[in-house]
Amino acid sequence: MATVKLWTDEEVARDPRVKAVFDDIRGIRNSDFVNNFWRGLANQPAVLERTWADLKAVMFAPGALDPLTKELIYIAVSTANGCSYCIHSHTAAAKAKGMTGEQHAELMAVIGMAATTNALVTGLQLPVDPEFQV
Repeated sequence: MATVKLWTDEEVARDPRVKAVFDDIRGIRNSDFVNNFWRGLANQPAVLERTWADLKAVMFAPGALDPLTKELIYIAVSTANGCSYCIHSHTAAAKAKGMTGEQHAELMAVIGMAATTNALVTGLQLPVDPEFQV
């Protein structure tokens, strides 16, 4: 259960700042659906605006990484951080951007391998090889 109120579309329509962000989310995503993350952030319009602007710049603006790769990275970081909501949200987004079952399985294998080797290196406190210093 949420610890904050999730705004309805009727409540959003009464707040110009929140409505502008929700309209932009719908436009960028080409969908009428606005998920609970944004509905919860609507309680803090400044945080909503800032977070949407930052996410839009990173996830939707053209760049060196293609949209699916960005979603795969988001899934990996969300897994490392234990954010179930983000894992589900970005897995759905990755599937919408073409992620196959094989790609998802391989991604999970890479995440699992990284978690294992990270834990071993951390536990053993191994020094970084000079050749890896950048």
